[in-house]
Amino acid sequence: MKKNRIVFRVFSVFLLLVFLSGVSVLAQKSPKDKFIFAPLNPIKMPKVETVVLKNGLKLFLVEDHEYPTIDMRAMVHIGSVYEPSSKIGLASITGSVLRSGGTASITGDEIDKELETLAATVSTGIGQTSGYITVSVLKEDIDRALELLADILINPAFAEDKIKLAKIQQRTAIARRNDDIGQISNREFEKLIYGKDSLYARHPEYATIAAVTRDDIVNFYKKYFYPDNTTMAVWGDFNAKEMVAKVEKTLGNWKAVRIKVPPLPTIDYEYKYTVNFIDKPDVNQSNIMLGHIGGLLSNPDYPALSVMNSILSFERMFKKIRTDEGLAYSVWGSYRSGYQVQGVFSSGAQTKSESTVYAIELMLKELKRMKEEEVSDEELAKAKDQYLNSFVFNFASKAQIVNRLMTYDFFDYPLNFMEKVKKGVEKVTKKDVLRVAQKYLRPDKVQILVVGKQEDFDKPLSTLGKVNVIDIKIPPLRPKKKAPKK
Repeated sequence: MKKNRIVFRVFSVFLLLVFLSGVSVLAQKSPKDKFIFAPLNPIKMPKVETVVLKNGLKLFLVEDHEYPTIDMRAMVHIGSVYEPSSKIGLASITGSVLRSGGTASITGDEIDKELETLAATVSTGIGQTSGYITVSVLKEDIDRALELLADILINPAFAEDKIKLAKIQQRTAIARRNDDIGQISNREFEKLIYGKDSLYARHPEYATIAAVTRDDIVNFYKKYFYPDNTTMAVWGDFNAKEMVAKVEKTLGNWKAVRIKVPPLPTIDYEYKYTVNFIDKPDVNQSNIMLGHIGGLLSNPDYPALSVMNSILSFERMFKKIRTDEGLAYSVWGSYRSGYQVQGVFSSGAQTKSESTVYAIELMLKELKRMKEEEVSDEELAKAKDQYLNSFVFNFASKAQIVNRLMTYDFFDYPLNFMEKVKKGVEKVTKKDVLRVAQKYLRPDKVQILVVGKQEDFDKPLSTLGKVNVIDIKIPPLRPKKKAPKK
């Protein structure tokens, strides 16, 4: 009898636990339930000091005593857009050999060895619309690193052997530029948008690299590399006042020259519908890109465009083409905006050859739908949350912050630009998204580019319109004509 009572009690406890477990499960929130999150904590900005030296060099300084290191990054108003069309590659070679070519007192190889001993780095380079200089060194070796940096910037030697090496590297890059389907797509799509001869889309050839001389490099350097044409960020384990004195001691002798950097060339874009094809018979998938000119970060509509782009790319394109249809390995979209040069709006996909045209038709359909109807409340909320919840990652380190402030200053943007964009995103409505989609998207005038194997396509590409075939053969370097014998 006693044994039966014990069994009964155990069974009763078991039933009670099952019941409570069921109540607990029923009480759990469904994934569809709305969760309310508290506002994000305010972001603590580090103290950023701004100093302009007598020679015009502008400094942004942030003390960060977490690690015993000091880093520097400078930006120079220079770029490949200012090189002559017959010498494309001049800027890149100049930026490379400025560092590798050594100085009047020390060779580039000797600099390499010394920096390796110090566990430090110094690098230079020139991009499309700006040049850069970076330094990374232990706190205890900052004086020597600054001496080397000053020597490189003020007394570059541009050694001939390093110029030859830089040219070999350029020629190697040219020889391999058609190996990767993604590289081909990005390069040729920019040429479609900006124009094949545009300063923003051109690229070096064997002939333009061969035409670059040491005199060209020296003259290009002398035209732009001056302290009053340079902005520098410094962050790390230092006292700001003492760091200014150290920079003044080494780079204060860098003589200023009041130069007027030419304004960046404007873009005169013509909206038009085109279908373009590049034959790549050695692949079994197609790279698709379609779009038109983009915008500027200074556009008051930039916050709404950012939200629109997020919805178009992830909630529409990605879900439809990859998730629902299973057509693409990757799908992307970007309404790219530049600081001073209009970016490119593009949507793209990588899909098997047999679904090429169908994927493009779906992309065009989603573009048109974006202009025809308001987005849903859920799409809007998700896009805004995605931006706002990731906003804090723009302040993950003091290096990020000071570099961004320097960049804003370099391109004449307000230092609180990011905060303004955040406030703009918070205010974006469904009507705003529809308005900017209708104003800026032109699905009937996109330029379409397909790189792939056309005999495997599901339909002829001509289904979409007249096809322009793009030739990407690399022009060989023609030998120089021999002078006639006298």
